[in-house]
Amino acid sequence: MAGTDPAASSAGLEEVLDPVAGPGLPDRPGPVSATDRPLPEDRFLNRELSWLDFNARVLALAEDQRTPLLERAKFLAIFASNLDEFYMVRVAGLKRRLSAGLPVRGGDGLPLRTQLELVAGKAATLVARHAACFVDDVLPGLAAEGIRLLRWSDLGDAERERLRAYFREQIFPVLTPLAVDPAHPFPYISGRSLNLAVSVRDPDGGPELFARVKVPNNVPRFVRVDRDQPGVRMLPVEDLISVHLGQLFSGMQVVECHLFRVTRNAEVEVDEDRDEDLLQALERELARRRFGPPVRLEVAASISDHMLELLIRELDMDTQDVLRVRGLLDLSALWQLYGEADRPDLKDPPFVPATHPRLTEGEVPRSVFATLRDGDVLVHHPYHSFATSVQRFVEQAAADPNVLAIKQTLYRTSGDSPIVDALVDAAAAGKQVVVLVELKARFDEVANIGWARTLERAGCHVVYGLVGLKTHCKTALVVRQEGNQIRRYCHIGTGNYHPKTARLYEDFGMLTADPEIGADLTDLFNVLTGYSRQTAYRRLLVAPQGIRSGLIERIEREITHVRLGMPGLVQFKVNALVDEEITDALYRASQAGVHVDLIIRGMCTLRPGAPGFSENIRVRSILGRFLEHSRVFRFGNNGDAEFWIGSADLMHRNLDRRVEALVQVSDPVARAELDHVLQAAMSPDVDAFELGADGSWTRRSGTPGAPLVHLQDLLLRRVGSTAG
Repeated sequence: MAGTDPAASSAGLEEVLDPVAGPGLPDRPGPVSATDRPLPEDRFLNRELSWLDFNARVLALAEDQRTPLLERAKFLAIFASNLDEFYMVRVAGLKRRLSAGLPVRGGDGLPLRTQLELVAGKAATLVARHAACFVDDVLPGLAAEGIRLLRWSDLGDAERERLRAYFREQIFPVLTPLAVDPAHPFPYISGRSLNLAVSVRDPDGGPELFARVKVPNNVPRFVRVDRDQPGVRMLPVEDLISVHLGQLFSGMQVVECHLFRVTRNAEVEVDEDRDEDLLQALERELARRRFGPPVRLEVAASISDHMLELLIRELDMDTQDVLRVRGLLDLSALWQLYGEADRPDLKDPPFVPATHPRLTEGEVPRSVFATLRDGDVLVHHPYHSFATSVQRFVEQAAADPNVLAIKQTLYRTSGDSPIVDALVDAAAAGKQVVVLVELKARFDEVANIGWARTLERAGCHVVYGLVGLKTHCKTALVVRQEGNQIRRYCHIGTGNYHPKTARLYEDFGMLTADPEIGADLTDLFNVLTGYSRQTAYRRLLVAPQGIRSGLIERIEREITHVRLGMPGLVQFKVNALVDEEITDALYRASQAGVHVDLIIRGMCTLRPGAPGFSENIRVRSILGRFLEHSRVFRFGNNGDAEFWIGSADLMHRNLDRRVEALVQVSDPVARAELDHVLQAAMSPDVDAFELGADGSWTRRSGTPGAPLVHLQDLLLRRVGSTAG
């Protein structure tokens, strides 16, 4: 886990990382029979409950006393943001299908209504754990370290006077109380906004009246009480507003006031066949997103029953989607606390990404292109620097007078993207620049519309991909004139061209001058930008036509090897596994005696370790300071292992409704590096969560004399990236 001492790793783990070591497969049962047994009907776990289990593992990192204190606060914030998105997308989707009368069931066969009931129950349990971790553990721990979230009653007279002035000058002018009565309908509550439900009455008598006050989202959630004192002392802005409600409702008596928050459906639907201008159509739909139906109501635990009933009635909510929350609502705001608390002793040790050894410039700087002519380079972010590898590749291409064209996909990137700047510079220099901007990247649609317009104004050819498909592959192609020949240089990765998330997300990327891969990327861009319908490639597997079938074909090859008396091995590292066809292929492999190792960060609907069909399958999940994001596929191939990396997770959306690309890795050094990471991830000495046949996840525990080491700490040590 994050913060574990890397020096605690055992010799056994170091052997796994030895380049000459074998796969170190555990003893597991052999073939069941020459003929597969029928697979049971209950072989799939529910994907929605599996996602909640993933967020429970995030929460477990916040609950872990070994995690540095401010990192625990960070994981509480991540849990909250994750759950927001789950309701906005997954729960919203289930509710939409239910209201439309669509009898859609998952592989587990659960009816939609049953799934929603189970999700509501499990979410309520997790939210209670989340609040307890914050209120009873992390908050007191922070206070003991001088980082305090205060209430108004904790403040002295001078502090109150200072905050009263701040309220008058910065907050009061933007507040708007909205009454609810026959002349004033219940106001629209925007998604994920914080709101105060206020009850007031005339001091001279009369009924209680309801009003809503929106907490402004353009002021910090936590207000610094003082900046000239040691430590960090902050007040939630809703507390500051609450104690000054008398200024909003002058002459009225405030009876009660409680915080509440609504989550709404955030899916965007665009009819690409009908809309000729996808960019304009998407802009219209984004404007409507904030009016999606509510799917969750969070309220302060102290709210009165009659006020809660009013909110439920006016918002037309189902009671099972109402969550009473102890402590603060919306703990994603703890990111502010994490950022403002200058306490490195309460955070993970800082690290400096290393430049890949092949890309290290000596006394005479060497271009990336010269390096790639000598062989492929596999970079592993964040351990290897994005700036000195992928970013340098694009920037050198933009500046090189011999480069004729740059073609690149952009799914997500940063607000001040050096990648976009380089593409703009390349277009200004007269190079042909083609950029596939995926406008429909969820929650990044607005940013990507902005990038599309910026690139178009700079003279780049901007396209939006194929009708009905999201373009999710991470590819860049550089065409360079070298003497009397044209050479192509490529990058294919598992992560986005996003320099900021490249410091937080674990991803692989391959830089290569391989002619076959260059030809493949040329063909793929012709599909994305023109009317080519090519589906077969030399060194790529491309969805929606080729990834599922390509992976299953290789799984079946492992089955054949085992039945011929040879060893069989399948190892996948992905974010999610929910595709039934691939899951069933892995079950058949297990029945035949193939060893199957799955490293899955998020959802997994496969049941491992079940007698008769999955006893040869192990499933692990690794979470830590970096978000495990890479997708790696390994097939034993009777000793001549085959490795693939790329953008695709094993989900219906990736395999059927997206353009994804996997590339085969053939460079011996790159293959050894992928082997090291996969074997280390499955080592008995590594901290991880393991999935049981009943669908439960268990945190592996070390012993006092031999504590487990976290994979990320181990890899940081290997590349020498830890600083300070």
